[in-house]
Amino acid sequence: MYITLPAVLAICSGAFLFVTGCLGSWMHLKDSSCHQGLFVYFLVMVFCLQGTASLFAYIHYKQVDLEVAPISEVFQKYTGSSQDINSRTVDMAQEKLLCCGVHNYTDWLKTSWFIQTGGLSVPHSCCDPIFSSCNATVNQPWLLYKEGCQVKLKMALQVMLHPIIWGFQLVYLTEAAVLLVMRRLMNEQPFKTHQALHKY
Repeated sequence: MYITLPAVLAICSGAFLFVTGCLGSWMHLKDSSCHQGLFVYFLVMVFCLQGTASLFAYIHYKQVDLEVAPISEVFQKYTGSSQDINSRTVDMAQEKLLCCGVHNYTDWLKTSWFIQTGGLSVPHSCCDPIFSSCNATVNQPWLLYKEGCQVKLKMALQVMLHPIIWGFQLVYLTEAAVLLVMRRLMNEQPFKTHQALHKY
Protein backbone atom coordinates (compact mmCIF):
# COMPACT_ATOMS: atom_id res chain seq x y z
CA MET A 1 0.00 0.00 0.00
CA TYR A 2 2.84 2.39 0.91
CA ILE A 3 5.31 0.84 -1.52
CA THR A 4 6.20 4.23 -3.02
CA LEU A 5 7.03 5.79 0.37
CA PRO A 6 10.76 4.84 0.25
CA ALA A 7 11.07 6.46 -3.18
CA VAL A 8 9.33 9.64 -1.95
CA LEU A 9 11.65 9.82 1.06
CA ALA A 10 14.65 9.23 -1.21
CA ILE A 11 13.58 12.15 -3.42
CA CYS A 12 13.11 14.37 -0.35
CA SER A 13 16.56 13.44 0.96
CA GLY A 14 18.00 14.21 -2.48
CA ALA A 15 16.38 17.68 -2.38
CA PHE A 16 17.77 18.28 1.11
CA LEU A 17 21.19 17.09 -0.05
CA PHE A 18 21.07 19.57 -2.95
CA VAL A 19 20.19 22.44 -0.59
CA THR A 20 22.95 21.30 1.78
CA GLY A 21 25.47 21.28 -1.07
CA CYS A 22 24.48 24.82 -2.08
CA LEU A 23 24.79 25.95 1.53
CA GLY A 24 28.20 24.29 1.79
CA SER A 25 29.40 26.11 -1.34
CA TRP A 26 28.13 29.43 -0.02
CA MET A 27 29.68 28.77 3.38
CA HIS A 28 33.09 28.51 1.68
CA LEU A 29 32.73 32.15 0.63
CA LYS A 30 31.37 33.42 3.93
CA ASP A 31 32.99 32.04 7.08
CA SER A 32 30.32 32.00 9.77
CA SER A 33 29.58 29.76 12.76
CA CYS A 34 25.87 30.17 12.10
CA HIS A 35 26.20 28.89 8.54
CA GLN A 36 28.37 26.00 9.69
CA GLY A 37 25.76 25.02 12.28
CA LEU A 38 22.99 25.21 9.66
CA PHE A 39 25.10 23.09 7.30
CA VAL A 40 25.54 20.39 9.96
CA TYR A 41 21.80 20.57 10.77
CA PHE A 42 20.91 19.93 7.12
CA LEU A 43 23.38 17.04 6.97
CA VAL A 44 21.70 15.46 9.99
CA MET A 45 18.28 15.96 8.32
CA VAL A 46 19.54 14.23 5.15
CA PHE A 47 20.98 11.42 7.28
CA CYS A 48 17.61 10.92 9.05
CA LEU A 49 15.62 10.99 5.80
CA GLN A 50 17.96 8.50 4.14
CA GLY A 51 17.88 6.23 7.18
CA THR A 52 14.07 6.25 7.17
CA ALA A 53 13.95 5.61 3.41
CA SER A 54 16.36 2.69 3.75
CA LEU A 55 14.37 1.22 6.64
CA PHE A 56 11.07 1.42 4.77
CA ALA A 57 12.69 0.04 1.62
CA TYR A 58 14.08 -2.92 3.58
CA ILE A 59 10.66 -3.62 5.15
CA HIS A 60 8.90 -3.49 1.78
CA TYR A 61 11.65 -5.58 0.18
CA LYS A 62 10.98 -8.36 2.70
CA GLN A 63 7.19 -8.07 2.28
CA VAL A 64 7.08 -7.58 -1.48
CA ASP A 65 5.06 -10.81 -1.92
CA LEU A 66 2.31 -9.36 0.26
CA GLU A 67 2.47 -6.06 -1.63
CA VAL A 68 1.81 -7.68 -5.03
CA ALA A 69 -0.77 -10.22 -3.80
CA PRO A 70 -3.81 -7.96 -4.51
CA ILE A 71 -2.95 -7.99 -8.22
CA SER A 72 -5.20 -11.03 -8.73
CA GLU A 73 -8.22 -8.99 -7.57
CA VAL A 74 -7.50 -6.36 -10.21
CA PHE A 75 -7.37 -9.06 -12.91
CA GLN A 76 -10.69 -10.49 -11.71
CA LYS A 77 -12.35 -7.07 -12.14
CA TYR A 78 -11.20 -6.77 -15.75
CA THR A 79 -14.01 -5.73 -18.14
CA GLY A 80 -12.09 -4.95 -21.31
CA SER A 81 -13.45 -1.39 -21.39
CA SER A 82 -11.02 1.47 -21.93
CA GLN A 83 -13.22 3.55 -19.58
CA ASP A 84 -12.63 1.15 -16.69
CA ILE A 85 -9.60 2.01 -14.55
CA ASN A 86 -8.99 -1.65 -13.58
CA SER A 87 -8.96 -2.71 -17.22
CA ARG A 88 -6.62 0.11 -18.22
CA THR A 89 -4.32 -0.79 -15.33
CA VAL A 90 -4.22 -4.46 -16.33
CA ASP A 91 -3.60 -3.72 -20.02
CA MET A 92 -0.89 -1.18 -19.17
CA ALA A 93 0.79 -3.60 -16.74
CA GLN A 94 0.83 -6.42 -19.31
CA GLU A 95 2.21 -4.16 -22.03
CA LYS A 96 4.85 -2.46 -19.88
CA LEU A 97 5.96 -5.52 -17.91
CA LEU A 98 5.71 -7.89 -20.91
CA CYS A 99 3.51 -10.35 -19.04
CA CYS A 100 0.16 -12.12 -19.30
CA GLY A 101 -2.14 -13.05 -16.41
CA VAL A 102 -1.17 -13.23 -12.75
CA HIS A 103 1.06 -16.32 -13.03
CA ASN A 104 0.62 -17.03 -16.76
CA TYR A 105 -2.03 -16.78 -19.49
CA THR A 106 -4.12 -19.62 -17.99
CA ASP A 107 -5.24 -17.27 -15.20
CA TRP A 108 -7.46 -15.55 -17.75
CA LEU A 109 -9.43 -18.79 -18.23
CA LYS A 110 -10.84 -18.38 -14.72
CA THR A 111 -12.03 -14.79 -15.07
CA SER A 112 -15.64 -13.75 -15.64
CA TRP A 113 -14.55 -11.56 -18.56
CA PHE A 114 -13.12 -14.58 -20.37
CA ILE A 115 -16.37 -16.54 -19.94
CA GLN A 116 -18.58 -13.61 -20.98
CA THR A 117 -16.58 -13.01 -24.16
CA GLY A 118 -16.98 -16.60 -25.32
CA GLY A 119 -13.86 -18.16 -23.80
CA LEU A 120 -11.79 -17.94 -26.96
CA SER A 121 -9.17 -15.26 -26.35
CA VAL A 122 -7.30 -13.30 -23.73
CA PRO A 123 -6.76 -9.50 -23.83
CA HIS A 124 -4.67 -8.28 -26.77
CA SER A 125 -2.22 -6.74 -24.29
CA CYS A 126 -1.03 -10.34 -23.74
CA CYS A 127 0.28 -10.54 -27.30
CA ASP A 128 4.02 -10.55 -27.77
CA PRO A 129 4.64 -7.78 -30.37
CA ILE A 130 7.33 -9.80 -32.13
CA PHE A 131 4.48 -11.95 -33.48
CA SER A 132 2.43 -9.72 -35.81
CA SER A 133 -0.06 -12.55 -36.40
CA CYS A 134 -1.07 -12.75 -32.74
CA ASN A 135 -4.83 -12.42 -32.23
CA ALA A 136 -4.74 -13.36 -28.50
CA THR A 137 -6.53 -16.69 -28.94
CA VAL A 138 -5.90 -19.34 -26.31
CA ASN A 139 -5.20 -22.02 -28.92
CA GLN A 140 -1.96 -20.19 -29.83
CA PRO A 141 -0.31 -19.66 -26.42
CA TRP A 142 3.19 -19.49 -27.94
CA LEU A 143 2.28 -16.05 -29.34
CA LEU A 144 1.54 -14.68 -25.86
CA TYR A 145 3.87 -13.47 -23.11
CA LYS A 146 5.18 -16.44 -21.18
CA GLU A 147 5.53 -14.99 -17.67
CA GLY A 148 2.84 -13.73 -15.32
CA CYS A 149 2.59 -10.15 -14.10
CA GLN A 150 2.99 -10.99 -10.40
CA VAL A 151 6.57 -12.19 -10.86
CA LYS A 152 7.41 -9.28 -13.17
CA LEU A 153 5.90 -6.73 -10.78
CA LYS A 154 7.78 -8.27 -7.86
CA MET A 155 11.06 -8.03 -9.79
CA ALA A 156 10.34 -4.40 -10.78
CA LEU A 157 9.65 -3.43 -7.16
CA GLN A 158 12.80 -5.18 -5.95
CA VAL A 159 14.86 -3.37 -8.60
CA MET A 160 13.40 -0.07 -7.35
CA LEU A 161 13.99 -0.82 -3.66
CA HIS A 162 17.42 -2.41 -3.90
CA PRO A 163 19.36 0.81 -4.71
CA ILE A 164 17.54 2.68 -1.92
CA ILE A 165 18.64 0.04 0.59
CA TRP A 166 22.27 -0.36 -0.46
CA GLY A 167 23.07 2.78 -2.42
CA PHE A 168 22.64 5.03 0.58
CA GLN A 169 25.31 3.15 2.51
CA LEU A 170 27.93 4.99 0.45
CA VAL A 171 26.17 8.27 1.16
CA TYR A 172 26.22 7.48 4.89
CA LEU A 173 29.99 7.02 4.80
CA THR A 174 30.43 10.26 2.86
CA GLU A 175 28.23 12.19 5.28
CA ALA A 176 30.08 10.75 8.27
CA ALA A 177 33.38 11.91 6.76
CA VAL A 178 31.95 15.40 6.10
CA LEU A 179 30.62 15.64 9.66
CA LEU A 180 34.04 14.70 11.06
CA VAL A 181 35.73 17.35 8.88
CA MET A 182 33.15 19.96 9.95
CA ARG A 183 33.69 19.10 13.60
CA ARG A 184 37.42 19.56 13.22
CA LEU A 185 36.99 22.88 11.39
CA MET A 186 34.57 24.18 14.01
CA ASN A 187 36.94 23.15 16.82
CA GLU A 188 39.88 24.87 15.15
CA GLN A 189 37.96 28.11 14.59
CA PRO A 190 39.15 30.59 17.22
CA PHE A 191 36.55 32.02 19.52
CA LYS A 192 36.06 35.76 19.25
CA THR A 193 36.87 37.51 22.46
CA HIS A 194 34.62 40.32 23.61
CA GLN A 195 36.15 43.31 25.30
CA ALA A 196 34.41 46.10 27.15
CA LEU A 197 34.65 49.50 25.53
CA HIS A 198 36.38 52.09 27.71
CA LYS A 199 35.40 55.70 27.69
CA TYR A 200 38.24 58.15 27.19
